[in-house]
Amino acid sequence: MSLALPRPHRDDLRIAVGGLLGGVLLWGLGIHPRLASDSLVLWHAPWAPLVPLAVTAACEPLRRVRPRAGLLAGTAALTLDTVTLGSIVTVVLYTDLVYAAVLYGTPASARRIPWITGMLTAVGGIVPAALWRDPQGLLIGVGVGVVALAPAATGALVRNHRDAAEAARLRAEQTALLAEVDRTQAVTAERARMARELHDMVANHLSAIAIHSTAALSLDDPKTSQEALAVIRENSVEGLAEMRRLIGILRDGTGDRNPAASPTLDGLGALVGRARSGGLDVTLHAGHGKVPAPVELAAYRIVQESLTNALKHAAKGRVHVSLRQRDGRLDISVTSTHRPGDGPRAPGSGSGLTGMRERAALLGGTFEAGPRGAVWAVRATLPLTEGDPA
Repeated sequence: MSLALPRPHRDDLRIAVGGLLGGVLLWGLGIHPRLASDSLVLWHAPWAPLVPLAVTAACEPLRRVRPRAGLLAGTAALTLDTVTLGSIVTVVLYTDLVYAAVLYGTPASARRIPWITGMLTAVGGIVPAALWRDPQGLLIGVGVGVVALAPAATGALVRNHRDAAEAARLRAEQTALLAEVDRTQAVTAERARMARELHDMVANHLSAIAIHSTAALSLDDPKTSQEALAVIRENSVEGLAEMRRLIGILRDGTGDRNPAASPTLDGLGALVGRARSGGLDVTLHAGHGKVPAPVELAAYRIVQESLTNALKHAAKGRVHVSLRQRDGRLDISVTSTHRPGDGPRAPGSGSGLTGMRERAALLGGTFEAGPRGAVWAVRATLPLTEGDPA
């Protein structure tokens, strides 16, 4: 199984070729940083500078894919270059390898290389000056700093800016993602609220219309038909008024008409009256005082939906509606007769209980509904202060 090596970057290949050609050109023109009489020149062959030049140029394609290996090989080539006549291009290419090792290397390399080059710069200046007792020995440290420390520090600075920019980009993406999630949740919540409002506003009136229209069609009694038609008309008008209110809310009051006021607990008497006209025997006990508007609307809708369900499902018998305010909460109770097996007198989707439970949960309250012997009971508790929504 062959090991696939990463392909070098195209720009790195260009740097390698350009550096090699430039070094060969300077060598051909006889331009070298050292003279043949220099005591440091140990390898006097005319072609000797080309060897470290070729090695350093060959390390350039590794500056992104294998930056540490390229730097190590380049360091060996630069050391070899110091014992020849030398090449300026070899030194320049080496500074690029140091810069690339810090910029593209591992985080550990990016931390260590500036420290190592800094130590070499200090040692390279202090030790020769101390041994030779000549301040000019500090120039060696300056040379090491220019060749090694300066590109390492530049690479660290560029890397820090690049990492900061990447972190800022990631934060921006996360912020955009969170904003999209919030928007989606807001749209979902608004759709659920609209569904609850539509169901509570329309289902009650349409259920009464369906039941009374069935009665009017099945009974050949002009008086009964007249009463049924009156109830149908009343519920139609009420349903249209509720629908106009919702449309006004959706239009945010920009239409010609302002939306009608939300129903309040003061309207429970009229609500019970319509239920009685629909054939229910309803008793109402409203022992409550002033309650916040959100609680008032939720309580009204829960009672309205409970009466609608009683109209569709309850057996003959009395329906009890009770509201009691105590200990910072509003207790709602609606009970009706219940006989398992009785079919509904009007079709339903079953979303009414879900809507009531959601209304209670949004206010931090509790809700339960179900049979208790021969009675179907709806119980809700709504806090009068802001609670923790479920």
